[in-house]
Amino acid sequence: MRLEIRLLGPLEVEADGNAIKIIGERRIGVLVRLALNAGQAVPAELLLSDVWASSSAATAAKQLHIVVSKLREAFAAHGDAEAIETVPSGYRLAIKRNHVDVHAFARLSRQARAARAEGATATADALFRGALELWRGPALAEVDAPWARIEAERLEAERLTILEDHAELRLVAGDHRALAGDLAGHVRGHPLRERPAAQLMLALYRDGRVPEALEVYQRLRRVVVGELGIEPGAEVRRMHQAILVKDPVLDLPQVRQITPAAPAELPADVQAFTARTAEVERLRADLVSDAAVTVIDGPGGIGKSALAVHVAHIVAERFTDGVIYVNLHGSTAGLALLAPIEALRHLLRSLGLDGAAVPAGTEEAAARYRSLTAAGDVLVILDNARDVRQVRPLIPAGRGCRVLITSRDPLATLNNARHLHLGRLDDANAATLLARIVGSGRVDAEPRAVEAIVRLCGGFPLALRIAGARLAARPDRPLSDLAVRLADATRRLDLLEYADLAVRAGIAVSHQQLREEPAGQDAAHLLCLLGLLDLPVYTPVTTAALAGWSEHRAETALEHLLDARLLEPAGSGRYQFHDLVGLYAREQDVTEEERASAVRRVLHHYLGTAQRAAGVMNSSNARAAVFALEQAGEEITTLEAANDWLDRERHNLPAAVRQAAREADRSAAGLADATFWLFNRRGWFAEVIGVSEEALRVARDEEDWVSQACLLQGLASVHQQLGRFQESVSFMEEGLACWDRAGLLDRKAGILNDLGVTYTVMGRCDDALAALANVLAITERTGRRDHEAAVRNNRAQVFNRQGRYDEATEEARRALALMEEHGDTGGIGLVCDTLADVLRAHGLLGEAVEAYWRAIGLQREAGYTMGVAVSHWWLGHTLNDLGRHEEGRESWRVSLRLLREARLLTPGEEARYLAQPVPDTPEAIRNQL
Repeated sequence: MRLEIRLLGPLEVEADGNAIKIIGERRIGVLVRLALNAGQAVPAELLLSDVWASSSAATAAKQLHIVVSKLREAFAAHGDAEAIETVPSGYRLAIKRNHVDVHAFARLSRQARAARAEGATATADALFRGALELWRGPALAEVDAPWARIEAERLEAERLTILEDHAELRLVAGDHRALAGDLAGHVRGHPLRERPAAQLMLALYRDGRVPEALEVYQRLRRVVVGELGIEPGAEVRRMHQAILVKDPVLDLPQVRQITPAAPAELPADVQAFTARTAEVERLRADLVSDAAVTVIDGPGGIGKSALAVHVAHIVAERFTDGVIYVNLHGSTAGLALLAPIEALRHLLRSLGLDGAAVPAGTEEAAARYRSLTAAGDVLVILDNARDVRQVRPLIPAGRGCRVLITSRDPLATLNNARHLHLGRLDDANAATLLARIVGSGRVDAEPRAVEAIVRLCGGFPLALRIAGARLAARPDRPLSDLAVRLADATRRLDLLEYADLAVRAGIAVSHQQLREEPAGQDAAHLLCLLGLLDLPVYTPVTTAALAGWSEHRAETALEHLLDARLLEPAGSGRYQFHDLVGLYAREQDVTEEERASAVRRVLHHYLGTAQRAAGVMNSSNARAAVFALEQAGEEITTLEAANDWLDRERHNLPAAVRQAAREADRSAAGLADATFWLFNRRGWFAEVIGVSEEALRVARDEEDWVSQACLLQGLASVHQQLGRFQESVSFMEEGLACWDRAGLLDRKAGILNDLGVTYTVMGRCDDALAALANVLAITERTGRRDHEAAVRNNRAQVFNRQGRYDEATEEARRALALMEEHGDTGGIGLVCDTLADVLRAHGLLGEAVEAYWRAIGLQREAGYTMGVAVSHWWLGHTLNDLGRHEEGRESWRVSLRLLREARLLTPGEEARYLAQPVPDTPEAIRNQL
């Protein structure tokens, strides 16, 4: 939880953007006192003295304990019961000091003064503005105690000083025209402060408003003499005299052109800069060729700025008129966007234009900038740009000038620009970066910890730098300690925040920018909704179900998130989170009502679509009548569409089942069952087992006998195909008992059929025929001729194994006629394979080859990969027996490749089989009929 406390104005307390209301004078007083000392222990005696000063109650200490408990309850309601820690003799507010605006103001003020001292005018200006913008009204407004008034007066004095320091900077920068308007109210509100009066006099004088400047002095003198009985101080009197005589010392230097003392404003190169060899070479080539503008785009924290600065150092000597660097603060947490006119002032001052000569308007300033650079040879680095509108006025005119821009936005509409999209570091380069920060010795000593840290940082240089900084600051701690803590997804973003670096803050800037744009508000809200799902990939149609929008609206929002680098492309019309952005999305608040309805819509969308796909691919096993649908899902009417959808959703389907099981949603069993029927055909057995067991746990908890029976059938089938026969039979026996308890005896047909298959593979042919006879009796009662076709096909396999070839042939042909009547493409292919097996056993090898090829074509059309692998395997043997050895070996090769792709063989096992003249039959084939 990110807790923020604002004291510079009315008290505001927020947890992850949600307001926490603090009621009661003493609660407010204790919280304010703790916040002023955030991160530090505050003695209980000090709290009692300050907050209970006027109380004579002997129970003040007990009251303090109660107040702290109430504050903890308020924070706990928003997820952080440990915000206030009990320490020896007192309490400590356990939040980062910068999350209290008083301390953020102090930090920005220090940074602004330091930047001013270093001559970084634009940076100092932005920092001063950021500090002053934190003020929303009088400090500590809700606390009237003497200690609070003293602290409020100190803070107000510091605010006034910072405001006047900023005014001094603006005068030096030639911003007197705008400053005069800003200072007028300040001087009226503080009529005895001489420094701002002198600053206002100088600003008015430089703007040609001499009478107004003299009037400021006369007002000041009347107030000072009238209230204090003394004359104004020496400094303001000297200013008055200098204005009277128009002393040239008050003037800013005149305009100058680019001089041999060319700007050299590049920040220091990053010592730990790693990898990006190809990107560096491409950018170097662009900057020394005719590419006037080059844009580096990518998500926050990916290393765009470091790359730009590194490359600029390499080519800087080529630009004889200098290198200018401007941070546009397009995505800088806590700092306002640098407006084009402010950036132009920086650029013009860097090119030698000072003071009043800098035009006040953007168009005029841009024209002057183009004029000054028309014959120049300048490299301009525009770092951290927000959008095209911000950078267009900042492009120089000279043919010898080059511009290198970094931005999260691709800036695709920027004219004459070359683009480089920067992606994450690979594991090897990420480990190298970590080693440069931490030291190669520590990295070499713990390779597994390094591998984990690199993976958990997701190839983001910023995350790796933060992890490295944490490790460098704790040389006594093993790397494995950080790896273990990073593995906790709920803490990872907290750990990836150190000093002034934070992954979360960088992501939040892009999210907030979307919230501020009318066209981006759908996308901003969608980011929070996507965080509710545990899917690896998002599509417009799934997202539409999630948000309850049209598909077009969902796609538009997804594209906005992609442009904001909050999503990554995952193929055509597909999107995914970077892991760290996904963690941020999961932190966002969504009401429980919206969360529940959104997740339910997606799960039932998947249920509806998966059942449609399973029905098209294997209509005889469709379960639509068993698992009721709340949503129809996507329209899928052809085998090609069903197989395409399955290929796209292979990884999403198991994730949806797991989430449904965790949510204990009614869709869990139906999703797992449909996933079995779809994945079973492809040989994706490992995924089926995991998700079916999770859904089965939910069904057992709810004593849902129907769901249990369906799931147990799927588990039994998969275990049988993996050669785990005893487990398979045990699951089937349990499933049959579930149908009994549900009172649906005819539904036992499916499990009994699979029991017959399992007994056949086990060599228990008599038991197999007995089980299949029971199924035939059920199909006669139910009239399910499609089920009868499957049973007769299995009986043909049993007869074939018993050497009863005539019966096997007759049964296979009856099964084929029934399947053709039903029109089940995959089923027809399966029976053709059985018929081919019988023909091969009869010695009719030529006819068997034709039947196998027909089986392969039909099963491939139906997406029945395992059936294709089996048919190719026995086709290979048939061709080999015919003396067509190369054709046979090619057929084996296809079968083995399909098994490897289904992860039923390793590459090494595949190679060993192919090394055999006539390969042994793999277990995955032996376990199929």
